Amino acid sequence: MKVDCLIAEIGSTTTTVNVFDHLDHNPIFLGQGIAPTTIEDVRIGLQNAILDYEIKTKNKIEARLVLASSSAAGGLKMSVHGLVYDMTVKAAKEAALGAGANVKMVTSGILNDSELEEIKKLQLNIIMIAGGVDYGENETALENAKRIANLKLGIPVLYAGNCVNHIAVREAFRLAGEESHLLIGENVYPKIDEINIEGVRQIIHRIFEEHITEAKGMSHIRQMVDGIIIPTPGAVYEACRLLHDQIGEIICCDIGGATTDVVSIGEAKNTDTNVSITPEPFAKRTVEGDLGVYINRYHLVKLIGEDVLCRALHIDQKELNSLLENYLPIPDQNQIALTERLTYEALKVGIRRHAGFMRYSYQGKHYSNLIEGKDLRRIKNFVATGGALTQLPNRMSLIKNYLMQKDGSSLKPEEGTTIWIDQDYILASCGVLAKVNPKASLILMLKSIGWEE
Repeated sequence: MKVDCLIAEIGSTTTTVNVFDHLDHNPIFLGQGIAPTTIEDVRIGLQNAILDYEIKTKNKIEARLVLASSSAAGGLKMSVHGLVYDMTVKAAKEAALGAGANVKMVTSGILNDSELEEIKKLQLNIIMIAGGVDYGENETALENAKRIANLKLGIPVLYAGNCVNHIAVREAFRLAGEESHLLIGENVYPKIDEINIEGVRQIIHRIFEEHITEAKGMSHIRQMVDGIIIPTPGAVYEACRLLHDQIGEIICCDIGGATTDVVSIGEAKNTDTNVSITPEPFAKRTVEGDLGVYINRYHLVKLIGEDVLCRALHIDQKELNSLLENYLPIPDQNQIALTERLTYEALKVGIRRHAGFMRYSYQGKHYSNLIEGKDLRRIKNFVATGGALTQLPNRMSLIKNYLMQKDGSSLKPEEGTTIWIDQDYILASCGVLAKVNPKASLILMLKSIGWEE
C-alpha cells in the first residue's frame, strides 16, 4: 500500500511511526506503530515500529516520503556562552532550547581555563556564542570566539552576538583553521530587552540535520529517512507555533520517558501586574532532563516521597520496589497507577520550572507586584502530548486536577483553562511535516485535538 508520508519519532525509550495520506487534499492519519528504541542502531527500532504498524493495520506500506525527528543518542548537545546572564545568555539559551537542544553548559563573561576544559570534555554537537547588544560591548563575545576557535574541536560554532564582531570572528576562526565550522546568525539580543531567536533556531535545525548521522546509533539513519530530520523537542515547538496561529495562546506539555518539555506561546499580558523584571520570549521552551517517567522514575519517586507514593497507590514498600525494578518503557496494566502518579509529578514540577512567579516590592506604605519569568495565568489553552499525557486512561482528570491546584507564588495556568489532548499522539510528527506542508500539518493537528471552528 502506497502512502504519502511516514514520519518517525525516535525517542530515548520508544520509537514511533505515524503514517499519513492525502496530504494535498483532506489529509488523514492512517495509524501508528510503536517499538522500543534500539540506541546502538536506531534502524532496528524503526523497522520494528513499522512492523508494528503493519501488523495492526494488516497492510504492508511504502511511503513516498519519510521524515523524522529524534531525541535519541543524547539529543542535540549544546553549550551557550554570553555576556550577562539575565540578558544575552538568557536569550541565547532560549534560542537553543527552542530549537530542541539539550543545553549542557551555560556561561557568562569571558571563558576561563576550567570552563574551556569542560567544553572539551562534554562532546558537544554545537557551541553558541552570544554577547553584547548590536554596536554595544563587543570584547567578551570576540574573546570567547577566539578561545573557542583555538580549541579546534571540529564542531559547528554559531556566533549570534554583537554584529560589529562578524569580520573579526571570521578572521579568528580562519587563523585557527576552523573557518569551515563557523556559522554567523543574527544577534539573539540586538537591543536592551529585545529577544530575537527565530533566525538562530532555524540555523540550529539545519546544523542538526546535517550532523545527526554522526551521533551514536544514527549513522545509518539516512538509509531509511529521505526527507528532513529535526530534534523532536524542536518539532513540538514548531507544531505549537502553528497551532497558536489557529487557536490562540497555548501552553503545551510533553512528558516522555526521559524528559518533560514545556512550550508556551503568547504574551499573556496582565493588567494587575506593574512590571516584569526580565523580558520573556513570545515563544518559550524549557526542558527538564530529570523528569522522565521511565529513565528518571527513581528521581520522581524521590520528589514525591516513597511513603507518600505507597499510601497513594495502596501498596507497601516491597510492592513499590518490585514495580520500579520491573518497570517497562511502555507500562503494562499493573504499572498504570504508578505511571499516572509519576506523570502528575512531572507535570507539576515541569510547569513550575517553566512558569514565572510573583513577588512583592514594598516601598513605604505601598507595594508593587513584580513578575520574574513568564506569566501563564491567562493562557487559556493547555495542549497535552507525549506518550504519558496522550495514552494514560486518566490523563484528562490528571491534568484537570493539576490546574485546580494552587502552587505558591507560581504563575501557572489556572482552572478554567481548556484542555486539548493530542489524541493521535502526532504533534511532534506534525511539527516535522510543517517544514514541508504546513497546511496539511495544521489540519491533522486540529483533528487530533478535537478542535472545531
